Amino acid sequence: MATLHTISHMSGFNIGKRLTAVDLFCGCGGISAGLRSAGFDVLAGVDLNRHYISSFRENFPEARTLEWDLTAMTPAEFMKRVGIKSGDLDLVAGGPPCQGFSKNVPRKYRFLQDSRNLLIKTFLDYCEVFQPRMILMENVAEMKNGFDQAYTNEILERLQEEGYTVTHAVLNAADYGVPQRRRRAFFFANRLGVRFSPPAATHMEPDDSTQGSLIASSNHVCVWDAIGDLPPLDNGEKRDPAQYACAPFSEFQKLMRNGQDLVRNHVARFLRPTQFARLAALQPGQGHKDLPKDLQVGGGYSGAYGRLTKGMVAPTITRWVFHPGSGRWGHPLDVRVISIREVARIQSFPDNFTFVGSYTQQAAQLGNAVPPLLIRRLIEAMLAQLPSDLSKRSRSASTLNLAESAGAVKVAR
Repeated sequence: MATLHTISHMSGFNIGKRLTAVDLFCGCGGISAGLRSAGFDVLAGVDLNRHYISSFRENFPEARTLEWDLTAMTPAEFMKRVGIKSGDLDLVAGGPPCQGFSKNVPRKYRFLQDSRNLLIKTFLDYCEVFQPRMILMENVAEMKNGFDQAYTNEILERLQEEGYTVTHAVLNAADYGVPQRRRRAFFFANRLGVRFSPPAATHMEPDDSTQGSLIASSNHVCVWDAIGDLPPLDNGEKRDPAQYACAPFSEFQKLMRNGQDLVRNHVARFLRPTQFARLAALQPGQGHKDLPKDLQVGGGYSGAYGRLTKGMVAPTITRWVFHPGSGRWGHPLDVRVISIREVARIQSFPDNFTFVGSYTQQAAQLGNAVPPLLIRRLIEAMLAQLPSDLSKRSRSASTLNLAESAGAVKVAR
């Protein structure tokens, strides 16, 4: 193995400084929150959606916040505005829009040259000019194999031509401590010749060989371990800021609190009388098929008007999480949909991350975000695989406390 001096010289890493990154298509800042918790300095975030970028600006005052269309400017203009040069950055990260690939969009409306899909090419354009040491790109799982892997092949070809070693994988956020089943495609690249391996799962379900046995168990983070310390709400009630209902009784809750005394954005959407009656008629775990005849709905999503249970892992959060007819968003105890803060918990945003805009705007921000905790796990795994001790710069800056806290008592209400 090369010496640290050699690796530092060949990679351009400056051991005495913190790692730097920019976030393209940053949205409200899910990727950036994960990067910051892993010790990166996020120099800039750029997004065209002014509602999303407003939350990014609120949470990353130290970064340049750019409300720009990346297709209407050049990478050179970006570098000038941010004050960087080609080769300066340790990491370029981003999650180009995924709607053109999503299975939630009927197949007849999905096509190769969708303008949103082409933004993957824009992401690559910027990477080719920026020449960062590492690259991390996220998209929906369907993107990896969609359109006969046309976009996957282009990502591999273009980055390999630039001297990057590229690997890719589809990962489930639930397997890395996020209380949500969310499968996403990730592309990892670097200019050190390291073939990154995805991190080993930290949270797992029993496999077929142990199902039904005494040792069969899951350590996936469940709904109640994610949100059970947040105070109850009535339909449409707003508690912002709010005090916690109890001491944290799970490691995940301690992680999300990170020493906070109050929590923001604990707001429940007001349901119309018929919507409220439907949720009130259901028990935790039930859905629209269990509704009485006078409250039945005409089709819809399989989880429509579903209520969560305490012990389940939440389904994939979408931008429609505010509407009970769009999925299993009913609270396991209260007759209401889960609050913005509860959605943020399920997406693994720390409690000191605040969201701005209307209720539906905040829901959209969260539905389109990448879970910060998953990003942290991926970045730490990438740094650990570098051929020297180059990740030391990131360790002292962690903003999410992963250490165990003793003395927590599990409670229920």
